[in-house]
Amino acid sequence: MIVYAALAVIAGLLVGLSRQINGRLALSTSAMESSFWNHFVGFVFITCVALIIGGLFAGEPQESPWWAYLGGPIGVIFIAAGSWLIPRIGAAQTAMLIIAGQMISGVVLDIVMGAAGSPWARTLGVALILLGMWTSRSKRPNTITKHTHSDN
Repeated sequence: MIVYAALAVIAGLLVGLSRQINGRLALSTSAMESSFWNHFVGFVFITCVALIIGGLFAGEPQESPWWAYLGGPIGVIFIAAGSWLIPRIGAAQTAMLIIAGQMISGVVLDIVMGAAGSPWARTLGVALILLGMWTSRSKRPNTITKHTHSDN
């Protein structure tokens, strides 16, 4: 289990790094062009890897339901949105909001698919994490008041 957890954390680090790199590219181009280059270079990379290690055409794509291919367009929207948001609201804020969306959709999918575990505990856990994220990002009131004193 520790290997899977480590891989998940590494994947999360790579997502954050990828978002930063694409956000930087979007500053020099546009969110759409950044997304295009991300997917084009990714396509070339995965094709080369698959040709070297095998498995590029190992399945039966026609056996998959139509909706199984929606990951591609959804991924494009995700990449373009991240590239557009990072320069505007910052990497940390973008990452937290993306993670919030992932947590919400993960819990909803687990509940809909009937995954083992308590739906109430999952929902409460996500709510507490989101509350913590919101609390840590909200502006704190300025406790130091600037006093001006004039001698008349």
